[in-house]
Amino acid sequence: MTAPATAVAHGLLSCHACSLVSRAVKNAQAMSCPRCGAHLHFRKPHSISRTWAFLIAAYILYIPANMLPIMDTNSLFDTQQDTILSGVIFLWESGSWPTALLVFFASIVVPLLKIIALTILVVSVQRRSIWRPLARARLYRVVGFFGRWSMLDIYVVAILVALVQIQSLAVVHAGPGAMAFGAVVILTMFAAFNFDPRLIWDPLTTDHE
Repeated sequence: MTAPATAVAHGLLSCHACSLVSRAVKNAQAMSCPRCGAHLHFRKPHSISRTWAFLIAAYILYIPANMLPIMDTNSLFDTQQDTILSGVIFLWESGSWPTALLVFFASIVVPLLKIIALTILVVSVQRRSIWRPLARARLYRVVGFFGRWSMLDIYVVAILVALVQIQSLAVVHAGPGAMAFGAVVILTMFAAFNFDPRLIWDPLTTDHE
């Protein structure tokens, strides 16, 4: 496989804040972006370890996010607690199967696939794998694209709380599952942000020089 031409090989750095490409200054211990002043690095510092930290925390919180109630409803006649899965089942049984599929995909499948995809990327980078780098780079872009749909349940809970409180028919509170779910989404966002996709291409250059 022909080693690709990289910015590092040409002494170029891309700013993480504004994406301005600058040329590295020889013998300079620290460089700043001439446009926005952010610190410049050839690769994000401690990218792998930081990504692992966020991923492990997301794995831990994913279980309570799906097991604990995401919404507590208290009315004059009944008290009900709903998890994400029980909400999906209720929507399916009530005939709203398109909404049930949307909630199931956005709130259960997408976060899990995002965590698994990021794990595959980090492990492959740690092992300095040269297996299908273009496919892995595309996988990273897909993770960023679909990650924005992971907050669907939080939006639904917020809307239901507002509607029910206005009608004064019941009292709705976000349950501990909602907090855990929101934490999972935020942690996966931080994991994706700290992962440096340029590490995918480094073995193709350094291992073939």
